[in-house]
Amino acid sequence: MALAQNKRIKAKPDLVLFLIIFALVVWGFFTMSAASFSAALLENRNPWYFLTHQGALLAGGIVLGLVAYKIPLAKLKKMSPVIFLACLALLLAVFLPGIGVESGGARRWMRAIGGFSLQPAEFLKIGFILYLAAWLNEKFKNKKGKISLKDILPFFAVLAVLTFALIKQPNMSTLAIVYLTGFAMYLLTSAPWWHFVGLVGAGGGAIAVFISSAHYRINRFLTFLNPNSDPLNKGYQLKQAAIAIGSGKLVGVGGGLNFGLSRQKLGFLPEVLTDSIFAVVAEEMGFLGCIALICLFMAFAWRCLRLAARCGKTFEGFLACGIAVWITLQALFNMAGITGSLPLGGIPLPFFSYGGSHIIAEMIGVGLLLNISKHNNS
Repeated sequence: MALAQNKRIKAKPDLVLFLIIFALVVWGFFTMSAASFSAALLENRNPWYFLTHQGALLAGGIVLGLVAYKIPLAKLKKMSPVIFLACLALLLAVFLPGIGVESGGARRWMRAIGGFSLQPAEFLKIGFILYLAAWLNEKFKNKKGKISLKDILPFFAVLAVLTFALIKQPNMSTLAIVYLTGFAMYLLTSAPWWHFVGLVGAGGGAIAVFISSAHYRINRFLTFLNPNSDPLNKGYQLKQAAIAIGSGKLVGVGGGLNFGLSRQKLGFLPEVLTDSIFAVVAEEMGFLGCIALICLFMAFAWRCLRLAARCGKTFEGFLACGIAVWITLQALFNMAGITGSLPLGGIPLPFFSYGGSHIIAEMIGVGLLLNISKHNNS
């Protein structure tokens, strides 16, 4: 009987991690909903359009997150190559006529049922992490930490296909996140130093070629270096974001007593529900609100990496590390981009930005994290 009770205790997920995730999801939904009414009216839509749309997608994400929480991890490991190949097939499907949708010069979306669009690159992130976690676990287990060049060549071939597809879309931000996440996971294997040099060289070279291959990417990088060079065109978003962030001061435009009083979201701030949502947080909740949000993401990263360390060099450990790095990096890139600390990359802020594909993928990711934690909670 005591043994059964002990098993029940071990089956409980990490409560601290759950509370951090819950806080991020609730805060994100309320921030997006407060900005969505004015955005809908400016686009001549029903004021509830974005809120109901995002609410439905978040509900779907929660359902899939529960599935991810319940699925046996051993079964998931066996399914990981199939899941990754399915995600890769969806990524390539955006180039098919009648299926892929082009917007702003990029082909990143697919037509889906019920008027919803699908961005396969968001699901590729979780599919890639699952595949790499299973692959690294298998190679490390068989080779006892020694992975030869022959072992790693098939992985580089898969990575080359993935890189080609993302460059053709084009989608540099996802490519950077995939490379950095993969690099972080590979660090856990204690592989030879020249493997890491090769990964850094290949990733850095691909990103450098990608940036230099189009004038608009070069211009985006130059705008990052000097936003004042074209404040009414290329630097407009950064300038408006700076106004929003500065207007928030210490506790926000509402003085910390009111919520939803951002003025920049009323048609001044471009991409207010997606790329620029952090500027809305800064304006409405001020410097203290921004620090609180950053601390929440840092706490999320700490709790996940703590979980990965407990799991060690196992499928669960690699998976927890990959999901932690993916979500944290995405948050870092979004916040750094909108504050001018990094070039803007069109990356959504996890749990906050409007958009179904990324929120569903993130809910699946946190469901997997809680799944891992219930078997490694101590």
